Amino acid sequence: MKTVLITVAALLTAALLGVAGSPPVRAARTPASGRVPVPSELTADDVSFTGYGGLALHGSVVAPRKTSGPLPGVVLVTGSGAGVPRDHLLTEAVEFARRGLAVLIYDKRSVGYGDFRRSYSELADDALGGVRALRARPGVDPAKVGLWGLSEGGWVAPLAASRSADVAFVIVVGGNAMPPIRQQLWNETSALRRAGASGSLIDHGKRNFARLGADAGLFAEAFFPAEDVLGRVRQPLLGVWGEHDLQTPPGDNPPLFARALRRGGNVHYTFRFFPGADHGAHTTPDGGVTRGEALAPGYADLVGSWVRDATSGKAPVADAPAPPRQEYRSVEVSPSPWWTSAWAQLAAFMLFVVAFAAYPLVALVRRVRGRTVRPVSRWAPRLLSGAGLAAALGLPFYLFYLMAAGRAPDPGPALAGRPLPWLAVQGLAVAAVAAAAGTAVAWRRAAGAVPVGERVRLGLLVTAGAVFIPWAVYWGLLLP
Repeated sequence: MKTVLITVAALLTAALLGVAGSPPVRAARTPASGRVPVPSELTADDVSFTGYGGLALHGSVVAPRKTSGPLPGVVLVTGSGAGVPRDHLLTEAVEFARRGLAVLIYDKRSVGYGDFRRSYSELADDALGGVRALRARPGVDPAKVGLWGLSEGGWVAPLAASRSADVAFVIVVGGNAMPPIRQQLWNETSALRRAGASGSLIDHGKRNFARLGADAGLFAEAFFPAEDVLGRVRQPLLGVWGEHDLQTPPGDNPPLFARALRRGGNVHYTFRFFPGADHGAHTTPDGGVTRGEALAPGYADLVGSWVRDATSGKAPVADAPAPPRQEYRSVEVSPSPWWTSAWAQLAAFMLFVVAFAAYPLVALVRRVRGRTVRPVSRWAPRLLSGAGLAAALGLPFYLFYLMAAGRAPDPGPALAGRPLPWLAVQGLAVAAVAAAAGTAVAWRRAAGAVPVGERVRLGLLVTAGAVFIPWAVYWGLLLP
């Protein structure tokens, strides 16, 4: 029975949440094999190393062809997605190598990584395997090898650095000092706000939908303790954000990074913000919606000079200018208490389906059999069963539709910032609450006036109506 319940919960929540994960998941491509193409002034050599669990990982080291001595090195840790190939970061690797660095890019693991399962700890061990491989390369100074992390890699690289003194420095691009669930919620609600939505859909519906996925275990690493990890990082850290980052809050995160690092006694950090740049510090022609091929002007130069300084005893000291203006603030998201957990939500949903659907079905069966029972109330139970069922089904359907739309949601026509589909579900909820009160009165008056079976039928409907009221408040259906 427990297995059945777990399966039902997983299927229901999967239907509600689709493939939501911590950061937006990039579609995986076929991993690159063989040497990556680089300009003639650079070299690209294939390497293999061992990651978490003994998994063999493959990559390429891109470096200047002509050098005057051992080079600093950097291992690039990509963003989300299973099996992301090394050439996804080839632009960064080429530009950093042109600035005098030996750069390791590698095919990301797909083993043990998917939409609903990932481990930053395992990815950190993979990254440390890359550090060991790059430190062992001829022509690389083993004391000057660090980590660079993009998006999801911005959680992974600091975690790896906190585990090993072999990491000389850390660079994060579009990184987060907040849990993934807070970042992802900001990502999705900001897109809805740009589309004209506001109110309880965002403040309650979307937030609780994200928590539901985390409760059900379908939002991997949702509450990863990013600030705690940063508090254990002792290496110099460079944080880079594009001012048009639509996936990570570029205004909220730098102060959180500074607070966490200083709490651990680390003041050797530098933050920089690039105008006209997107989440990955690439140029963007349309405010972050489309990613250009080129890196933001000055970004690669910054990385090259900063690494040379940080690895030569010139570590920066709290170099953090004011972050860019951020149109919408992110909000903290805590785990759900037991009464709003995934199990409680599943139980409520099943109650609504059974109680609200059973009322008209029983009436239909009676009519087919030629049996009639005088109703104690004609309008209230019928309205409660119809409106309650429609609201209970309409809420997850609409929220899933918005989530499936990804970074370009269309919430529909809006009235005072409230999308009409959301207003429709809210109207159904209000009607169901009013009908629940009428049904409760009818059920109380029915004592002794109707058969026991009819009282049980009405009692189940009243119970569902009573549960429906706090459920609707929680989801924002009874709030502006």
